[in-house]
Amino acid sequence: MRYSYYPGCSLEVTAKPYDASARAVCQALDIELEEVDDWNCCGATSYISIRELISFAISARNLALAEKKKNDLVTVCPACYTVLNKANIYINEKEDIKKTVDEALAVANLKYDGTIKVRHLLDVIVNDVGLQKIQPKIKKRLEGLKIAPYYGCQISRPHGTFDDPEFPMTMDNLFSSLGAEVVNFPLKAKCCGGILITTELEESLKLIKDLLSCAQDNKAELIVTACPLCEINLEGYQKKVNKKFKTVFSIPAIYFTQLLGVALGLSKEKLLIGKELVSAEKVLDRFYGGKR
Repeated sequence: MRYSYYPGCSLEVTAKPYDASARAVCQALDIELEEVDDWNCCGATSYISIRELISFAISARNLALAEKKKNDLVTVCPACYTVLNKANIYINEKEDIKKTVDEALAVANLKYDGTIKVRHLLDVIVNDVGLQKIQPKIKKRLEGLKIAPYYGCQISRPHGTFDDPEFPMTMDNLFSSLGAEVVNFPLKAKCCGGILITTELEESLKLIKDLLSCAQDNKAELIVTACPLCEINLEGYQKKVNKKFKTVFSIPAIYFTQLLGVALGLSKEKLLIGKELVSAEKVLDRFYGGKR
């Protein structure tokens, strides 16, 4: 199965382990990712709230480039997934927006006919490949590992297409089928503060502290996420949370593609495990026999 791949800006800078592990896992599962040639920022987060129409045109350029290959467009970032999906919906449903976007694309000698579906890689792995076809490829069952799958607030809403908007279960089902113990994590779809961490630090730290407390209280050894921004907030701000709230959190957070890669028998080097700010190696070394 072949898809057009949209990495998004974060995966080239702060979330390189997500990009590396996503590509490695797809190769192991016979998913062919063809990166969109000359893709640009999707216009996520702040930009879409200020210049929505221009943001749609920016996203439409990526959709138009992907449409040339006639494959679904796959991304791993929930923000990119949301913005590209929103642009796709609005362009297809609102004539005035489509007309303006068409004019913008024409300047770049591009055209978008609205035939592309925007997908998240988690959806592709679980629903296109399927758990039954994944099982025979598993080299290391995740028995005994207690994890808290954290979805964040964008992957399933407002434009999510493959899971329950308020109580998603896709990662729970995936990792349960691989032997992991999914702990009770009622805050799994609550906001981590997102990009507000840069402007509303105090409020965001409180949200992060609540998420870490929930995971720790339910005995999770590892938080597993599908969002590069969530990963940064949950892992990178633990020191600030500990300082502010007098806590002692030390919970690693990794991407779902990294943990799936562990189960598929991929090396830590290939998955870029060991690059975390809060090391996940002491938790995951049991699956590598204590050696790399």
